[in-house]
Amino acid sequence: MRRQQIGWVAGTAAAVLVAAGAITYAVAEETGGPDDGTPSAESADAGFARDMAVHHQQAVEMSYIVRDRTGNEEVRRLAYDIAQTQANQRGMLLGWLDLWGLPKVSAEPPMTWMGMGGMASGKDGALMPGMATNTELKKLGTLKGKQAEIFYLQLMTDHHKGGIHMAEGCVSKCTVDVEKRLAQGMVDAQQSEIELMNGMLKERGAAPRS
Repeated sequence: MRRQQIGWVAGTAAAVLVAAGAITYAVAEETGGPDDGTPSAESADAGFARDMAVHHQQAVEMSYIVRDRTGNEEVRRLAYDIAQTQANQRGMLLGWLDLWGLPKVSAEPPMTWMGMGGMASGKDGALMPGMATNTELKKLGTLKGKQAEIFYLQLMTDHHKGGIHMAEGCVSKCTVDVEKRLAQGMVDAQQSEIELMNGMLKERGAAPRS
C-alpha cells in the first residue's frame, strides 16, 4: 500500500513536470519582450523563481545525502523522487529568469517579494523558512539507518512547509499564469508528500518537529 502511495505521489509530481514541459515555451510566448509584460527583477514572479530555485537546491542536497545513509527502499525511493522533481523544477525556474533576461541572484534579502525580507536571518545557512541549517545538514551526513531516515523526514517536512508557504505566495502574487499554475502544483504535491512523510515517521516511532 505504501509503495502504491509513493508511486502516486511520484506520478503526481511527474504530471506537474510533464505539464510544465511546455511551460517554459509558454512563458516565452507570454512574456516575449521588455514592453509586453515581462516581469521586472523586483516582481513576485522573478523573486519566486530565484528563491524557490535556492530552496529546491537544498532539498536535492538533503535527498542525496540520505540516499547514501540508509538502505531502506521506501526512504530511498521517496528521496529520489523528491530530488528528481525539484531538480527539474529548479531548472525551469532558472530557465524562466534567462528567458526574462533577469539575474539569478538579487541584492535584496530572500522573500522580499513576499514582504518577508529579513525575516529569515540566514543564520547558519538557513536562508528561508523551512530550510535546514548547515549544522543540521552536517548532522544528517553523520547519521545512519533509522536515525538518518527520521532526521531526513523531519527536515524535509519542515522544508516542504516552507516551500508550500512560498508557493502559495506566488499563487497569490505572481502575474504569469503558467508560473502560478506550477506553484499550485508544488503546493498540491508537497502537501501529499508531507502526509506520506508523517506516516513514515509514525512507523518509526517519531513525529514531525513542528
